[in-house]
Amino acid sequence: MSFLILHGLEGSGPQHWQTWLAGRLRRRGLAVSYPDLPQKDHPRLEEWLAALDAELARLPAAETTVLCHSLGSLLWLHHAVRRPDVQVARALLVAPPQPDEEDADSIGFRPTPLDRAGVAGAARETRLVCSTNDPWCPPESSRRIGVEAGITIQWLREAGHINTDAGYGRWPEIEAWALGSAGQAL
Repeated sequence: MSFLILHGLEGSGPQHWQTWLAGRLRRRGLAVSYPDLPQKDHPRLEEWLAALDAELARLPAAETTVLCHSLGSLLWLHHAVRRPDVQVARALLVAPPQPDEEDADSIGFRPTPLDRAGVAGAARETRLVCSTNDPWCPPESSRRIGVEAGITIQWLREAGHINTDAGYGRWPEIEAWALGSAGQAL
């Protein structure tokens, strides 16, 4: 069992649930890749895709769970269209930002392809965790991502952007999901 954790714009920081989870999984002796993606404050899609390809090449894809937050989720959706031949066990996309309008701080990530066949090919199971009040992705955008990409959504009520500011540092439910079965709720 191995894990690949992909942060969003500006990285996740020491108090973020991704950093907490990486530490928890490593203490269990599990293989965890938590790369600092290039130019995290002003990322470019092609550079992040190259870094993702390099990480996946080092991991046993069939046994890997990918956990993405925010812009890392859009990165995974781009990867799914480009490389559905590299299938991981599971992918969890937490709080993706809106997928449509380009953002000057993250060139190339939008529009994001919402390709049902690519998503199905990139992971044996893909899940989406969204908040009912995410300032970076309104519920209607989250629903569209889920429907068009064929991803089941788990909603968290009023959880903001599901980050440190919203109180998601220590998050035992994500650890249980990462270690547990595919159908477990967060």
